[in-house]
Amino acid sequence: MVAPKKILMIVLDGLADRPVAELGNKTPLQAASKPNLNWFAEHGKCGLMDPIAPGIRPGSDTSHLALLGYDPDKVYTGRGPFEAVGVGLSLEEGDVAFRCNFATIDENGIVKDRRAGRIKEGTSQIAKDLDGLEMGGLKVIFKEGTEHRAALVLRGEGLSPEVTDVDPHAVDVKYDVCQPLDPEAQRTADIVNEFVEESRKILKNHEVNRRRKEEGKLPANIILPRGSGVFPHIQTLEAKYGLKCAAIGGVTLVRGICKLAGMDVLDVKGATGGLDTDMDAKGRKALEALESHDFVFMNIKAGDICGHDGRADLKVEVVERIDKMMGIIREGYPEDTVMAVTSDHTTPVAVGDHTGDPVPVLIYGKGFRFDQVKDFDEISVAQGILSRIKGTDLLQILLNLSNRAEKFGA
Repeated sequence: MVAPKKILMIVLDGLADRPVAELGNKTPLQAASKPNLNWFAEHGKCGLMDPIAPGIRPGSDTSHLALLGYDPDKVYTGRGPFEAVGVGLSLEEGDVAFRCNFATIDENGIVKDRRAGRIKEGTSQIAKDLDGLEMGGLKVIFKEGTEHRAALVLRGEGLSPEVTDVDPHAVDVKYDVCQPLDPEAQRTADIVNEFVEESRKILKNHEVNRRRKEEGKLPANIILPRGSGVFPHIQTLEAKYGLKCAAIGGVTLVRGICKLAGMDVLDVKGATGGLDTDMDAKGRKALEALESHDFVFMNIKAGDICGHDGRADLKVEVVERIDKMMGIIREGYPEDTVMAVTSDHTTPVAVGDHTGDPVPVLIYGKGFRFDQVKDFDEISVAQGILSRIKGTDLLQILLNLSNRAEKFGA
């Protein structure tokens, strides 16, 4: 029996893009200097990947589930539970969890910024004043996540996740009223609406917001819940594939998914879920984790932020910072490892949100077939021998190349 290899999967969150006029109709990946990514592409095999399916706009949650080998149609119950677990909350049967944004509204309830200027400081102080509020005969659980993100958990009898979002997913419109999607969810919708209005009252003159206004920053004067869901039942990757797994990432959503998948979620100093994340530290930690784990998963969020903010210039810079990190990976690359580099979805700077475009994928390792692709970008990789795969295919391909796949049949 051939000895099994280690697996490294690097997800460059939202890094894939479309041609950008200000970049000479190139994508940020095409425009950036990236000798290390190109080296891995030239010495590996490449292709395109539909994280869910062709033309389907993936959420970060459903796409990450797919990349980890789970069928989102079978295991996805909503984004809220992953966010809650990611911020360190424990979920119980019957809980309904929401992903929330600290946001900015005007006096008429019009959403001016869904992320409150990408608030970074003061959120823990705000969260303490919202956690434990009594709503509809029960206490709500609220905890801050990374930057503008937070989680809300409702715990009690007769709750249902079948409610609509309060977050309108747009600016210059009024925030929405939570509505039940079936009669049994009316109580849950009422509690959510009561919580939102109470957050608005508490945060209007909150100390954190007074300070932010003095500093010329947008106030976080409302909480906008979305992505309701219940505790998902997911088989761990160790139980499913016999893999000892580790995960590296600063975003609470990704950390939550990885925790529920049974992975050791590693902390890295300076590795945040924002643009200021220490990518080099993540790269070094991934190499270290491969010494003790069979499968190491890494997420880098910065490219997605640039896409949502419409910043092609910053996205090019992010690509070049990622490439520097890939130089660290290249220098210390363990010979007994198979690596995949891809994105979880496309976030074009011209759109400012996820689209259903396929993303580039490369696989590098020793002793398997490779192709003639020399550049890692959305166009060049289309000539690769991986052709066009789905997100749920990727881990299975890596299991095969690492000599870990189970035989189907006799």
